[in-house]
Amino acid sequence: MSMASLGLTAEQERLYRYLLRHPHADPKAAGAELVMPGVRLVLAELRSLELVDGTLTALPPAAAIDVLVRRRIEQTQRQLTELTLAWEVLTELTEEHRSGRQVQLVEHIPEGAAVTRRMRTLLAADPGEFAHLKIRAINASPGYDDRPFRRLLARGLRSRTLFPADTLENRDEESHARTLHALGDLHRVTTEPVRHLAIVNRTIAFVQADPARASAGALQIRQPGVVMMLADVFDGMWARGRDLDDLPLSPIEQQVLHALTRHDNDEAAARSISVSVRKFRAHVAELMARLDAATRFQAALRAKERGWL
Repeated sequence: MSMASLGLTAEQERLYRYLLRHPHADPKAAGAELVMPGVRLVLAELRSLELVDGTLTALPPAAAIDVLVRRRIEQTQRQLTELTLAWEVLTELTEEHRSGRQVQLVEHIPEGAAVTRRMRTLLAADPGEFAHLKIRAINASPGYDDRPFRRLLARGLRSRTLFPADTLENRDEESHARTLHALGDLHRVTTEPVRHLAIVNRTIAFVQADPARASAGALQIRQPGVVMMLADVFDGMWARGRDLDDLPLSPIEQQVLHALTRHDNDEAAARSISVSVRKFRAHVAELMARLDAATRFQAALRAKERGWL
């Protein structure tokens, strides 16, 4: 039975089946045996589908089918969303034809999940630019999945996210922000008041319908003058914001850094600031990562260059 219904091409299926029978196979040998000149390209496609790992071992059949079925479900959901939007466009066109004027420049979307789907559909059709002002780094909505957004980043989406600086006091929030920053969703922090705002391709904006009630959904705004004004507001806040690696040290980080330079061993340094050795070493590792330092000596030099010592 063919796997075409699960989204695989004939060449992808042939190579996947071959690797099931021959784990760790040499790509050149596989290409010769299968008479597949473009075997390396097909192999890269299987890796992107997560059906083959770096050792050229195929994912077990049950897991592979599960991956493909989930991918097809996601594709179907996106297609259904696009069809829904198509009907909305038809409604607009019909009304514009009847009245001779543009309509629905502001639309209320009552559900948060629907707002996310709308933004992703717009970006999937044109992954150009995304600007996001939000209260937290992590999206805490039930069932939220950021994998579709990560795939948009991989396709070349230019994204900027701005959120309050005090959010980084939560280690999980900081870790999440740094992960997305590394993937291309550039993050900055601000000390200015923040309200939820998202701007897609500088043409459509989404704002919280009721600032006091998150469950009220969002307003989708397509009036060019309003969207441009909101984009200018975001750009101004972004310019005044600070990069993740340009933030001042927290009080505990300052204590750790000074203890690190004043004591000969971790035990003495940890005692001097009343933390365990394990906790002290964890703080040192975080500081080294923040300073992009390979050694503690290098970390001290870079800290001094930044004026932290």
